[in-house]
Amino acid sequence: MDFIREVGFLPLLDSGIGGYSAEDIVDEECRYSTHPEEGFVWPLWQWKGQIVNEMPCVYGKFFRKKAGFISMDWWPDFCNYRRSKFPRPDADSIEGVILDTLRTNGSLITRDLRNACGFCGQGMRSKFDGYVTRLEMGTYIVTQDFVYPRDKHNREYGWGWSLLTAPEDLYGGEICRCERTPQASFRRICEHLRTILPEATEKQITNLIG
Repeated sequence: MDFIREVGFLPLLDSGIGGYSAEDIVDEECRYSTHPEEGFVWPLWQWKGQIVNEMPCVYGKFFRKKAGFISMDWWPDFCNYRRSKFPRPDADSIEGVILDTLRTNGSLITRDLRNACGFCGQGMRSKFDGYVTRLEMGTYIVTQDFVYPRDKHNREYGWGWSLLTAPEDLYGGEICRCERTPQASFRRICEHLRTILPEATEKQITNLIG
């Protein structure tokens, strides 16, 4: 959590920039490993919800359609730029219906949101996930927490489900307001990333934020 505050942006897994992800910086014992008698162990994966709730910070698929963390200090600029690249969807579009359904309910796990939007049947899951990912890339949807199924002994298991919501519903409308122009926000973010990632190329940085 301290490192996220320090760098502002932290992809969870491979970012396309060597050494720049949560998985890269944690100790070896915190990375994914399998145990025949216990299935798998992945402390980093289990920390996601705790990090989002305790910092707080914003989590979602923001980096090349992959998940990561953004500190509250940098979210207004990031949101400002990304929403200029991904305009708010029309109300009668599929993405608009998904967003309206989520805002009406406040928060829903991915499966329940998919069902509420009528994406049922064979092949619908991947199509729906594509729309949600685009809304996350546009900063309209974020992950509030993770919900895990429980076995007959009331123990959590599995990968968990993302509890989705809108950032305005989670942290208030001010978190998405920025006085700078979108291009000024973009330049500010790029300058910051050049400072913390001096070995990264311009293309890597713009691919990550673009």
